[in-house]
Amino acid sequence: MKKSLQDMQVEVDDYINQFKTGYFSPLGQMARLTEEVGELAREINHHHGEKLKKSSEPAKEVEEELGDVLFVVLSMANSLDIDMTEAFDLVMKKFNQRDKFRFERNDGKND
Repeated sequence: MKKSLQDMQVEVDDYINQFKTGYFSPLGQMARLTEEVGELAREINHHHGEKLKKSSEPAKEVEEELGDVLFVVLSMANSLDIDMTEAFDLVMKKFNQRDKFRFERNDGKND
């Protein structure tokens, strides 16, 4: 069964709320997000770039690192009371209006 962003936000909230610590501060979460994005970049570089993984490094996958980034983003959204479905809809509206003709289109329309 596919999960909606709302389902994922609830699942993250349930997970976080089982601990006394609760959500980290927004700045703490931003630091964690930066860390996770760095780990994602490292895996992308290992899988698709020029920098091969050292034999002593543990095996990780891009999928796992993307999941870590998503978890932190959902945590941050929850702590700031942001509905990620609404945030996604806003950004897609922006891209579909502002960037409608920014790149060469498959349908041949340019303006």
